[in-house]
Amino acid sequence: MLRLAAFAVTSALAAAAVGPLPPLPLARLLSPPDRLTIDLADTGNRRLDREFLIECNPVGGDHPWREQACARLDTLAKEGKNPFAPVSQRQICTMQDGGPATARITGTWNGRKVDSTFRRTNGCEINRWDELEPLLPSGRS
Repeated sequence: MLRLAAFAVTSALAAAAVGPLPPLPLARLLSPPDRLTIDLADTGNRRLDREFLIECNPVGGDHPWREQACARLDTLAKEGKNPFAPVSQRQICTMQDGGPATARITGTWNGRKVDSTFRRTNGCEINRWDELEPLLPSGRS
């Protein structure tokens, strides 16, 4: 009995010295991993005109800038932004042409399904594309 009491006191002291453990990120454990397929075309760089896979948390896939791209997506998530949302129909956009590049991104990000198309057809779409660099490279990279 005395040994059991000593063990309990020792265990309590050790736990108090370490402090409480941080809570497990339950939402992250329950949500699917971030995994996106990016299909790029007409970027002006033949090495980029293909399909890439990127995984975040942990970082993986064959995207050439996967660490930087995952860091960018993490930043956007912390800011509460959805970079895959389409440009609002009510938004006024400059009429400029950013070239023929297109991208389709499908998969899962931040616990949500993604199926989004990107073009550089006007100022709003160019800005939307640029917000995701290096996930969507400019073609000059």
